[in-house]
Amino acid sequence: MALILSIETSTPASSVALHEDGELISSVHIHLSKSHSQYLTPSIDSLFKLSGLSMKSIDAVAISKGPGSYTGLRIGTSTAKGVCYALDARLIAINTLKSMAHGMAKYYEKNTILCPMIDARRMEVYCLVTDTDLNTLEPTQAKIIDENSFSPLLEKHKMVFFGNGAMKCKPLLGHYRNAIFIEGEYPSAEHSGTLAWNKWKKKQFEDVAYFEPFYLKDFVAKKTSRKSAL
Repeated sequence: MALILSIETSTPASSVALHEDGELISSVHIHLSKSHSQYLTPSIDSLFKLSGLSMKSIDAVAISKGPGSYTGLRIGTSTAKGVCYALDARLIAINTLKSMAHGMAKYYEKNTILCPMIDARRMEVYCLVTDTDLNTLEPTQAKIIDENSFSPLLEKHKMVFFGNGAMKCKPLLGHYRNAIFIEGEYPSAEHSGTLAWNKWKKKQFEDVAYFEPFYLKDFVAKKTSRKSAL
């Protein structure tokens, strides 16, 4: 048996969830921009109050490792590491896009292609292409979208685009009859927690001291203009 706390902070929507042997016990979702530093720890406290369980009873922490927001991933990872150190718990890392695909797969037929997207900048997204069994068709990548993106797949299969980077791609890809766009979908700790159970059974753990999020791209700080600084 394993009690796993899951943490999701890769996008503006954060969430935490508690699973026992892969079965969801409780979850808390916060849909407020830049809320991770303020609400993540209180969300974890609320999660355990809802479940009636002690935080000391957890066996592992599952972190949504990215890709996604640099700041969000840093906050989530530091929180996960702190819990692991304090409670001598294992650390499990889950690809954020694979977790999203896992959550969407149950709604579609076997021949449907899934493409979770996380907004990057301009017409760029972080994306992954899988089938509904989560077999990878195109690996996790940073991709600039144009009218011809995914054309070989879209010509033969229904393809579902979702996540906070999907809707900005609709004007470019909406002309394909097989393209389906789902609005309002975000990564969820509920889905990463389910995948974490499979990693727990295989003993696929991370080194707490050396684990780093999967940023995919280097962080680029925004320059502050002299006028705005005055």
